[in-house]
Amino acid sequence: MITGFLSLLCLGLCLGYEDEQKNEKLPKPSLNALPASVVERSSNVTLKCQCHFQNVTFMLGKLQDSGYNQEQSSAGHDAEFLLTDLEPKDAGMYFCAYKIMSSHEWSEKSEHLQLVVTDVRDKPGASSIKTDTRIIFVTTFSCLTIFLLFPSVFLIYRCTQHGSSHEESTKRTSHSKFPQQEASDLSKLERASLSTKDAQEGTYADVNTKAPSEAASVPTEDPPGFCECAALKV
Repeated sequence: MITGFLSLLCLGLCLGYEDEQKNEKLPKPSLNALPASVVERSSNVTLKCQCHFQNVTFMLGKLQDSGYNQEQSSAGHDAEFLLTDLEPKDAGMYFCAYKIMSSHEWSEKSEHLQLVVTDVRDKPGASSIKTDTRIIFVTTFSCLTIFLLFPSVFLIYRCTQHGSSHEESTKRTSHSKFPQQEASDLSKLERASLSTKDAQEGTYADVNTKAPSEAASVPTEDPPGFCECAALKV
């Protein structure tokens, strides 16, 4: 009876130990990308999963694709998953897990690793170079525009000043000619008036001198009755 009780006790302890192992989760592994998690298109990358146990089976999964699953057995503490000829569709969030020989359950998932596959035209460096080139071009164009603007404004100002000075000089010349012309016209008019006046005075003098002589040359006529009176008296 004692022997049967001891056997039952051992069996219960063994079953309880196995249940504890089943309920106890294995620690999560670590996942790294070699050479980097950001790679170019058509290149290769290695995803390395590590744990603290040996003789385990590793599994690589993808968060966006539930059907993606790669398994690899390893006698050591790690396993390497090689991804070749990468395309933009291969980018995403990856994770790994493992299980030991005495357990059929997978460990906790590792931290998610984001794999980025870039195209040559979409590289951050290329975009930054394009941006820098645009900034340099805009800056250079602005500087040249400003540099050419000041001489243009100066030339326009000088041309305007020259035109205004030329107009003023022309006006002054015309104003200076007008008084001379007016003076000459006035002198001509005065001379004409003086000559006319002299001519009129000469005419008046001639008329006055001719009048007495004509009066002297005209014979005096006696009145008609004068002769008869004289005859009667005789």
